[in-house]
Amino acid sequence: MEKHRAIPPGYMTVGELAKRMNTTVRTLQYYDREGLLSPSAESEGGRRLYADKDVVKLHQIQCMKYLGFSLDDIKSRLVSLDTPEQVAYALAELAKNTRTKLAALSESLQAIEALRDEVLQMHSVDFQKYVAIIMNLKMKNDYYWVVKHFDNETLDKFTNRFGSDINGAAEIIAATNQLLDKAIQFQEDGVKPESDEGQALAKEFWDKIVEATGGDMNLIGKLAELAESETGGGGSSEYGGDGSYVKKQQLANSYLEPALGIYFTKLGINPFEENG
Repeated sequence: MEKHRAIPPGYMTVGELAKRMNTTVRTLQYYDREGLLSPSAESEGGRRLYADKDVVKLHQIQCMKYLGFSLDDIKSRLVSLDTPEQVAYALAELAKNTRTKLAALSESLQAIEALRDEVLQMHSVDFQKYVAIIMNLKMKNDYYWVVKHFDNETLDKFTNRFGSDINGAAEIIAATNQLLDKAIQFQEDGVKPESDEGQALAKEFWDKIVEATGGDMNLIGKLAELAESETGGGGSSEYGGDGSYVKKQQLANSYLEPALGIYFTKLGINPFEENG
């Protein structure tokens, strides 16, 4: 740190920097102690002096703090600002972090608005369902709205099944969704439900349903009832926002139902009858 008898051009005291950057002297002193922003020089009288480059660095700190980074994160991301390349790199990193934060904020806003819409469609306050909807929104499950149709017993079973394991639940949802798409494609391609391909799909779909429910046949039955009630009457534009889920389920069911019927017949079982 350089020593100066007086304050030279291009330098400012901690008070002047605080005023210029709309912060407090105490905050700047704290940043100094934490190793985030130390003065560039010191006068012979002991006054701590900051240079113009410190203003740029403080702006970088303030932006990252505003974006929600902890001081430890900020400290690890700060780079030297001694060359144009280093300044450009710091700005590029800040821009990237800003875009990431904006994307996260946009997702949060969409989740808040989606939850608000679901709350208004429910007839009573039910925080258990609110939490379940939020968890499904976080895992980007397009069928989060189904939760509001669950009774408490069904919701409890799903919650006990997955808990906070969002990744596990998301993987099953994604895999099941792919199987629905495959069933629709088989139907369009004329692949018969009784064919080897159709039966392989039926087995894969049933195995995935059992995995999702932990083999709880009562829960499987409730899901089947829900799907039947939402698709049997042609569906409502409420579901899936534009009715896309209902349409997809109808198309997939028209293939999967006979395929599963043949699959169960070959096995000599009817899991729904056997489990009431």
